[in-house]
Amino acid sequence: MTRRQRRLLLIGAGGAVIGVAIALILITLKDSIVFFNSPTDVVEKHVAAGTRIRLGGLVKPGSLTRSANFAVRFEVTDGNKVIPVAYSGALPDLFREGQGVIAEGKMDGAGTFEADTILAKHDENYMPREVADALKKQGHWMGEKK
Repeated sequence: MTRRQRRLLLIGAGGAVIGVAIALILITLKDSIVFFNSPTDVVEKHVAAGTRIRLGGLVKPGSLTRSANFAVRFEVTDGNKVIPVAYSGALPDLFREGQGVIAEGKMDGAGTFEADTILAKHDENYMPREVADALKKQGHWMGEKK
């Protein structure tokens, strides 16, 4: 085997090892690459209690209840399924019913999403693309406000 053939073999083997490593990483992370899960996704995937996810959708009108010590409960919907959310802390100024929201946290054993972070839209025309796409897919898109 000549020097050139050994070099090409080494480069080819290195490329194959890198390709396999990238494929394994992508396969392992395929569920966590998603920016958020809609309530329908959470129900269909049977997300296990304690698994950290991002839940996105609309705050269901009439579902927001406030308690002492900044504790709040509300429901997130994609128009198809509804997930109850419990959160303790200050909500973003722009958080309100009927608006897009993304909650980070985990499901508890009773089916309530225990959020530790709440993200709300930042102005009257913005909705995260993933939330808008999920609402369009479900047929519940309200369109652009002008």
